[in-house]
Amino acid sequence: MKNTIFNKVNGLLVVGALLAATSCTDLEEKVLDENLGSSEINPVAALTSAYARMGQNLFVGTGGLFALQELSSDVAILPTRGSDWGDAGKWRAISEFTWASDNGLVQGNFNDLTNGVTRSYTAIEAITLNGEGASKEFYLAEAKGLLYFYIAQLLDLYGQAPYKDLNNLKGPIRILKAESDIDFVIAEVEGLLPSLPSLGENQTHVGRFTKQAAYGLLAELYMNRAVYKDRYNASSTFDFNANAADGSSSNMDKVIHYTSLLIDEGRFQLEENYFHNFAMDNHTSKEMIFAVVQHVSDIKGSSNDLAYNTMERNQRVTAKNRGTNASAIRPEFFYSWNGNQEDPRFQRSYQYEDGTWFKNDGTDVSVPATSIAPGTSEPWFHFNRGIQFGVQHGPKLVQATGKFEMTTDGRIKVMPLVMEKSSTTPMDFTPDFNFDNPTEAIFKQDQINRGARCFKFEFDASKGDNGSSEVDIPIYRLGGMYMLRAEAYFRKGNVGLALSDINTVRTTRTHDALHAAAAGKPIGALDAEVLYKELGYELYWEIKRRPQMVRFGKFDLPLAQSAKPQSQPYRRIFPIPQTIIDIDATFEQNKGY
Repeated sequence: MKNTIFNKVNGLLVVGALLAATSCTDLEEKVLDENLGSSEINPVAALTSAYARMGQNLFVGTGGLFALQELSSDVAILPTRGSDWGDAGKWRAISEFTWASDNGLVQGNFNDLTNGVTRSYTAIEAITLNGEGASKEFYLAEAKGLLYFYIAQLLDLYGQAPYKDLNNLKGPIRILKAESDIDFVIAEVEGLLPSLPSLGENQTHVGRFTKQAAYGLLAELYMNRAVYKDRYNASSTFDFNANAADGSSSNMDKVIHYTSLLIDEGRFQLEENYFHNFAMDNHTSKEMIFAVVQHVSDIKGSSNDLAYNTMERNQRVTAKNRGTNASAIRPEFFYSWNGNQEDPRFQRSYQYEDGTWFKNDGTDVSVPATSIAPGTSEPWFHFNRGIQFGVQHGPKLVQATGKFEMTTDGRIKVMPLVMEKSSTTPMDFTPDFNFDNPTEAIFKQDQINRGARCFKFEFDASKGDNGSSEVDIPIYRLGGMYMLRAEAYFRKGNVGLALSDINTVRTTRTHDALHAAAAGKPIGALDAEVLYKELGYELYWEIKRRPQMVRFGKFDLPLAQSAKPQSQPYRRIFPIPQTIIDIDATFEQNKGY
């Protein structure tokens, strides 16, 4: 199942490739019209193209949704580092809360999401016109589910999304608003459940929008429904326990219902090795519910960016692969782990086949060169996983040979590293930033080492470049469902059940053998602050943090150590790009912009 995005979709038609390459600089205002009505579009190719948009930066790159959901949060930041990462201030603007409607990250993600909407409509039309056989209903439900998945991201981030009536695709576009139309979107997704294939049915896998993916989406929508209906509430007192639109139960009851369907089904299991969920072989993870399945050969390509972006340029997994020294962990999140750094989700050490451990503490001076990056002849150095800080050790590249420096007995030398673009600066990832100007996320050249780094996603060294990867990117996984259910129980006042879910996740995770494979420790009590931290421990770097911060009333607060000021409630969503407002009067600019 890892070998195809779709099974039956490998024979991609030219039209699929053309759709995948479609630009979206103007909302395709001919948007939902440009391909509709064609009797020649292959349904499978059109559906493939709709899925492909997810893996074209959107869910897999630092400049995709990660920028808006994580760089705006207390978890991550991408500062200007000396001569690098200035980029007209677009990265800093997200972390410093100075973004405007012309910010490239705000514009790019809006365009990519609306392009996903467009591609989904194209797939719906193609399947309706040209679909055949027993699979037609499944494919049509998938395409509709994917449409609402893209719409949900737009409503979360921008509060608005373009929509055409699925029963009248030739009709006018209307703009859905989160506060007034979230119940419509929820009802539409729930209406698809009888028609969506269950995972494994109709040759489906975690890269396709199945019934289980819909459960995950619905759980998130119900969790955030109260926020969407009252986004600008100055005191962040959202009515999480309001009745759901169907009147049958509350928002939190619905979250518990849909997460329990996934937790109790028995199909999914928590991984003892937390980092297996983000490893090169994570297609075997038992937690995956819905993911971007990455293949280098697919029309959508692939991205190694969630690993590459945070690593330093002198950190090399092979002589041909390195990082780029960009994103970092904010001090506020790093220090939230105080008292919990023994948690198996914080770090994991690597052990080579001969028993050598890479401890990254200066005690290991060499590792064997017998681990070879798959598909290459290059010795493969394995950095530890999780949050890395302090003095960093690893192999050194010999410039004259382009190879790692070796010991006389053929092992890879391990030594303290220095910064590539500031060779007199030790590679000491200091958790504290200490910006010269506390309101600007700017480091001078001799400060570019600062910031703990996130080695959560494994660097795929098998492709001979820095940009390609076959690590799948989880969107919904079982650990996240436990955390959503715990939050719902907590908001209903069932603290004991919430604590039980939290501790199930904590104690299932185990350490590496260097730490005796010890299980994570349970906690004895739970309040809102502890729950907020636990959500971060489980889901950091996974494009989930901004909505968590809004729900817990944290998003407006200053982050004094990392250049984020007190902000106003209007910053809880992003502006509609001005380029869209200029050409499409159906969109209104969001409050405050």
